[in-house]
Amino acid sequence: MNRVEPPAAVVLLSGGLDSATVLAMARAQGFSPHAMTFRYGQRHEAELEAARRVAARENVSDHVFVEIDLAQFGGSALTDDDLEVPKGRDLSEMDDGIPVTYVPARNTIFLSYALAWAEVLGAVDLFIGVNALDYSGYPDCRPEYIEAFARMANLATREGVEGERELRVHTPLIDLTKAQIIAKGLELGVDYGLTSTCYDPTEAGACGECDACLLRLKGFAENGLTDPAPYR
Repeated sequence: MNRVEPPAAVVLLSGGLDSATVLAMARAQGFSPHAMTFRYGQRHEAELEAARRVAARENVSDHVFVEIDLAQFGGSALTDDDLEVPKGRDLSEMDDGIPVTYVPARNTIFLSYALAWAEVLGAVDLFIGVNALDYSGYPDCRPEYIEAFARMANLATREGVEGERELRVHTPLIDLTKAQIIAKGLELGVDYGLTSTCYDPTEAGACGECDACLLRLKGFAENGLTDPAPYR
């Protein structure tokens, strides 16, 4: 009897909590994950090392690093040394407008690269860890954006025009709280100690004060757990 190979899927893997969870979910759904990580000009390498650790533990089919330079444009506290990462904000402040940590057009660029690789792999499934609840400030994390990108993908690719399968962008975390994401990941065996979410880490660990850290810590606390990642 011939063994049926699982279908390939491209998973955007930043090395953070959300993308590690999505990677585990893609595998649990029966896909063969091909991980894509970006060195896009971010001010630190911590998440890149975390992506390597997560991909190795999950034994992904392939893991590629894409080099682009969004830092040459600036416009984000994640790429521009002249902009400070906000610290110590409460949840009401995080919901007030688009934060300075937003990287212009980042998800559109990332998904476009993932789409190109998917075509080469013969895959029609892309996974991305966007979330519209705990981080509603990012315009490229909204359901309507993802739906629009998927429509574009099916208009702009060979598979979409000539193929018999519809290209799909999976966003399994989009309507989950951080606590729910963590609970799901733990159920799937995700080792969150390998991940890095902080916007302003050092070699000693995460800052514990940026928006990403505060939301992450809140999610673990709501599960009655201590975050296993190192904090300085």
